[in-house]
Amino acid sequence: MALAIEQSRGLGSAVPELRTKCRLFIMLGTALLGLGFLGCSTLFAATVLSVFYIGGLMLLAGIAQVAHAFNIQGWGPFPFWLLSGLAYAIAGIAAFHNPRLAASAYTLVLAATLIAAGILRFWVGLKSRRHLAWGWVAFSGVVTLLAGLVILSQGRLDTLAASGAILAIDLTMQGATLLAFGFGLKSSALARIQI
Repeated sequence: MALAIEQSRGLGSAVPELRTKCRLFIMLGTALLGLGFLGCSTLFAATVLSVFYIGGLMLLAGIAQVAHAFNIQGWGPFPFWLLSGLAYAIAGIAAFHNPRLAASAYTLVLAATLIAAGILRFWVGLKSRRHLAWGWVAFSGVVTLLAGLVILSQGRLDTLAASGAILAIDLTMQGATLLAFGFGLKSSALARIQI
């Protein structure tokens, strides 16, 4: 019983429905591919913008937490809320003050995230071997995993272009994978119509 439920939730039962949505995969793949190429052409700007964006979000979150701490001033954990908010705000200000240091920390976190995403994509590709474009999904996972490992293995993470390069590579690989998957679904749907 559990096996039947598990199989019904797999990709195989969803392929007919996915075929009707192949255009969405193609459009999203094209958009991600375009963003990846844009990121490749402006590595420095992509990194600095991402660092400032994250720094701004952290600053806003810190201000909100400090305000919240003063609203619960009579409660026991007030000092912890206040310190947490101040830490967020200081980290946000530090990102604006020293983008190189923030980019290094961000690059380290991004590399770890790419490693996890690469492993997950590779696993999904292997689990989907009976379906179209599974090789592209697995290949995308390997490239993403290798990009994360290369960045993590570098002794110095203080280059401002590293985060932009990682983001550009990942967006490009995701776009290519979604395009291949979408076109595979489309050709599969056309083959069924011609039969």
